[in-house]
Amino acid sequence: MFTCPAPVRPLDVAAIAELTSTAAELLAAHRSATSPELLAALPEACSGLGDTVRHALRPVDTADGLFVLRGLNPDDAGLGPTPGHWSTVGDAGVLWDVVLLLVSALMGVPIAWDGQQDGRFVHNIVPSPGHESEQTGASSSVLLTPHTEDAFHPGRAHLLLLCCMRNHDGIATTAASIRRTALARADIEQLRLPVAPILPDDAYEQARQFAGRPAPVPTLFATDEGLTMRFDPAYTPMDEADEAWRQAYRHLGDELARVSVAVSLQPGDVLVVDNDVVVHGRVPFKARYDGTDRWLKRASVCVAGRPTRPAAEAGEHGYGQAAIQAFAQ
Repeated sequence: MFTCPAPVRPLDVAAIAELTSTAAELLAAHRSATSPELLAALPEACSGLGDTVRHALRPVDTADGLFVLRGLNPDDAGLGPTPGHWSTVGDAGVLWDVVLLLVSALMGVPIAWDGQQDGRFVHNIVPSPGHESEQTGASSSVLLTPHTEDAFHPGRAHLLLLCCMRNHDGIATTAASIRRTALARADIEQLRLPVAPILPDDAYEQARQFAGRPAPVPTLFATDEGLTMRFDPAYTPMDEADEAWRQAYRHLGDELARVSVAVSLQPGDVLVVDNDVVVHGRVPFKARYDGTDRWLKRASVCVAGRPTRPAAEAGEHGYGQAAIQAFAQ
């Protein structure tokens, strides 16, 4: 892994003011970022945003599979201390929840999960005591293994957005694009086969109790624009796979590690990741639990009609989990 500047799309002062004032108006009218009425109002609010904001939020357009939207500026002191758990965040940083929802709605439709963070459309990612070594966003002391977000589910996001509230220690998010790798053709052909399933991660307690049989899924998929990927080695049982497939999977992991970059987000940065092209993770760090730890807000976005996944995914059970859309498309 090496440090590399991600493509940056800066917002000018006028565009920032437009986004934050629109978010403030929505909050004033609906009082809560979780209000169904606020969510339903997002498309109309977005229709009033100008071309500068829309241009900055055009689709990901490089093989990097990501970009950083830069220019937002949350007030560190005004945010209050970094919470010790997502459930204790309350209204801290709520204006930025709505800004992130607006950004998400300009790119597609925000989604939530009925089994994660109480079905909220904006998640708070903070280190939490007792979760240091898990493979979830609440961990800290271990490498968060590079993965596709919610890889276990056919309704997973097309785009993942990470908005930095606080990052005093410059802790890096890792990212690696399948389109930067140099996999052998034989490995690609192996990984296009549905050989192993992907299980729900530890953040989905209800899904992990699902009684249905996990179905094997392909790791790679060929599209007109290039390869896409569904990858989560921490939750992929490979015991029943043959050696040729396991070797190809290892080669993919090695290649992703080779091309991985470290993106250290600044407060206000929004990292936009193409979830079909890029796996993301996080380097280990020592959490202090003193109110100054790293704090991100996360949103997931689906883009209608995007031909980046096998048609067979439509028949998956999703371990009983339902993806909830913020508004009708």
